[in-house]
Amino acid sequence: MLHREPSVHRFWNDNEKMFEDAWTEWERNGDQVNIVLDHSLYATDLRHAIEKGWEDPAKENSVKDLWTEVFPNVYKAQFFDPKKLHILRDYLQRVAKADIPVRPPYGIVLNRGGAMLDPRSEGYLAAPTFQTFYRDLMDHYMRPIARLLFPDVYGFDSQTFGFSIQWEAGKDTDLRLHTDASSVTLNINLNLPGEEFSGSAVRFMDPASRKVENLTFEPGTALIHHGKVPHASEPITEGERHNFVLWLYGEHGQIPYQHGEGPVPASATERWTVPQVQSDKSAPF
Repeated sequence: MLHREPSVHRFWNDNEKMFEDAWTEWERNGDQVNIVLDHSLYATDLRHAIEKGWEDPAKENSVKDLWTEVFPNVYKAQFFDPKKLHILRDYLQRVAKADIPVRPPYGIVLNRGGAMLDPRSEGYLAAPTFQTFYRDLMDHYMRPIARLLFPDVYGFDSQTFGFSIQWEAGKDTDLRLHTDASSVTLNINLNLPGEEFSGSAVRFMDPASRKVENLTFEPGTALIHHGKVPHASEPITEGERHNFVLWLYGEHGQIPYQHGEGPVPASATERWTVPQVQSDKSAPF
């Protein structure tokens, strides 16, 4: 896989339908049928604010007010309810034990504990319940939040991409400084309360001031930023860190800073919409 051998692509592509059917059967017949992935997993304040925004876009500032700028163009908020995170983590642990192949996110770094989440990716997690949850997260939470905090992403946010990642001391430990091929990136900490680790801060660099800062985030909290903001994952020295990393970008990989133009003017009503655009089926990695 790490050498991108053609046989690896054939493996995922030739067996795509079989894997999708296997995930459907696993979900229908396994003991995870009692696990519910729904809006109750989200932090209460965020969930209520998002619901109000979809009901009346004029109330969207109640969503924006929940996010704190902790570094230039980097915002932080409580995203998932820490008391409910165990439900999502339990589901993902059962996924890992399902004996159905999933492709790890080897395009960015060797990370054996993660999985591709979006249907555009080879070997993605095709369990129907998870896909419903993932699609709702991207369409009804991430996109309006991104449009509120970063007006320039509007029009460059119709495509989705995501993966889970697991940092583990002595195994898969860090990621060098880089930028993302996204308009906006959402990084959610899935660690449970009391599930401690050492190191593994997210290091950000401001290209304008050259300021560098290491940020940590607690269980269920999220950092959101432009993909063009340089960042890295510092080495983890003890324990494990679990994350979702989610991207939005435009068709054929279009992102706003490629064009050098200002934000596309958008009304509140336009921000609270789901683009009626099909996936272009092209994965960044």
